[in-house]
Amino acid sequence: MKTLAYPLLLVAAAAALAGCGSDPAPAASPSAPAPVPAAAAAAASTAPGVPCGDTTGPGGAKTAVVAHGRVDCAAATKLLKDYFAKLTPAEAASADGPGPIALDEWTCGSGPNDPVTVCSTEDGRQVEGTRR
Repeated sequence: MKTLAYPLLLVAAAAALAGCGSDPAPAASPSAPAPVPAAAAAAASTAPGVPCGDTTGPGGAKTAVVAHGRVDCAAATKLLKDYFAKLTPAEAASADGPGPIALDEWTCGSGPNDPVTVCSTEDGRQVEGTRR
């Protein structure tokens, strides 16, 4: 699940930093359910995904589109087309990877040299584009 590694790494880093310099959290009662981080809940709700065909990515690269959650294929394909059209050549060639770029309620980007572009929303919807 390489596609989820980058967002989950960010969640882990944010969780580690959130605890820095704060008082210890009170112990949860034995009957209370453990809280689930929003990104982990979103990742769990997005599997396994629906293949939506291909679109054209940066430089004309063929890109496979997969929709997760409540996203139809037409919207998923349009989202990636819009994202790729909005990328500047400098953003596409960035050593840190392109993005994050906001498109309405979506945030899209990818890691350095990562062939997978991920777009997600706060409510757990996700679209992936994988260069072929």
